[in-house]
Amino acid sequence: MGNLSTPITVQKLQTALHAKAKSQAGYRFYALYDKIYRSDILFHAWNQCRANKGAPGVDGQDFEEVEKYGVLRWLGELALALKTEKYQPEPIRRVFIPKANGKLRPLGISTLRDRVCMTAAMLVLEPIFEADLPDEQYAYRAGRNAQQAVRQVEETLFHGRREVVDADLADYFGSIPHAELMLSLARRIVDSRVLHLTKMWLECVTEETDHRGRKTRTTEAKDKGRGIPQGSPISPLLANVYMRRFVLAWKKFGLEQTLGAKLVTYADDLVILCGKGKAEQALLKLREIMGKLKLKVNEEKTRICKVPEETFDFLGYTFGRLYSPKTGKARIGMRPSKKSIKRMVEKVHALTERQTNWQETTEVVGKLNRSLRGWANYFKVGSDSDAYRALDSYTAPRLRRWLRRKYNARYRKGGSYPLSHLYGYFGLVRLSARGREQTWAKA
Repeated sequence: MGNLSTPITVQKLQTALHAKAKSQAGYRFYALYDKIYRSDILFHAWNQCRANKGAPGVDGQDFEEVEKYGVLRWLGELALALKTEKYQPEPIRRVFIPKANGKLRPLGISTLRDRVCMTAAMLVLEPIFEADLPDEQYAYRAGRNAQQAVRQVEETLFHGRREVVDADLADYFGSIPHAELMLSLARRIVDSRVLHLTKMWLECVTEETDHRGRKTRTTEAKDKGRGIPQGSPISPLLANVYMRRFVLAWKKFGLEQTLGAKLVTYADDLVILCGKGKAEQALLKLREIMGKLKLKVNEEKTRICKVPEETFDFLGYTFGRLYSPKTGKARIGMRPSKKSIKRMVEKVHALTERQTNWQETTEVVGKLNRSLRGWANYFKVGSDSDAYRALDSYTAPRLRRWLRRKYNARYRKGGSYPLSHLYGYFGLVRLSARGREQTWAKA
């Protein structure tokens, strides 16, 4: 969301909507559509989209173009289209980005106009649905984050629930059924225009360009009646609203009590921490409930893990038996996963490649430091000293090599660019020099 402060008028509306939803669990909202095209809401939505940057959609329109045209004039035209119900979303430009496992993940890029409109809708709808989300859901929520989810897992393991269903859902975002999702929304929203707007976004046409530059359009989402556009501003909210169904079903069946099974979910990542001998039953229930929700458990990646004999990964951390470097004693804890360290190593490698030699040294060190600080801030809640040392021992030699190439410095053992020089003069961040639980200053 960036560091944008929400205007007072928008805050007031959100607070009122949230309070109403929180105080009356069965209350349904009638007049919401006119709030979406309010000028203060649209202007704040524009600012949020601007802060998040992002590529243009199928129409090629970018932020600079709108600013040249006049932001207020552009927003006024969008407001009028919404008010007169003439607004129609453009197709979503689909691109594929590489995943860590070498596969490709589809990403939908809506036009700037559609992104602003979705963000405006989210500003109005999120406070209502936030009031309904259970504690087990940690993703895309104000005041909640992945570190809290990770801590919850550690705490639950500590209290003896050590049989874990390490679950993976097959294409969660692409599988959410529209009819059931719309029912979840209609539970709180009576305003048919808001529901219609959401349905249009769900059924958007997607446009792909092949390697020859040929464009093809498909109506896959509409034809299959499932899937939410990944990468669009409204998707996190919709993903949470639907995952809530699973959490509620779990609670309704009383599985927390009968199986001693604690759920922790973050978007489509979830783990179930169970009492002894209960994980098999929990996995059966998981399959059963997900089946009713028309979602599929990815059997290849879903497994039962018994801690501390085995380890499992969740949100970039590995959970299991750790040994204290000082006392050598074993305990249950978490540390950055090998995959997370590998990804960071790859990032450092890319930032110090030969083809970056034209960049200023301060620029390259700045980029390295921002990446390292960001990584350290995320992993500060685990046992991180080994990972810090591993990254330090990779980053410093990479930077030294980069400097030698840039300035054609001859190789001298322990000579040009000693560590004291890299960390002192050039100001490279040294992760192992910082204490645990210390938030890194922003770059």
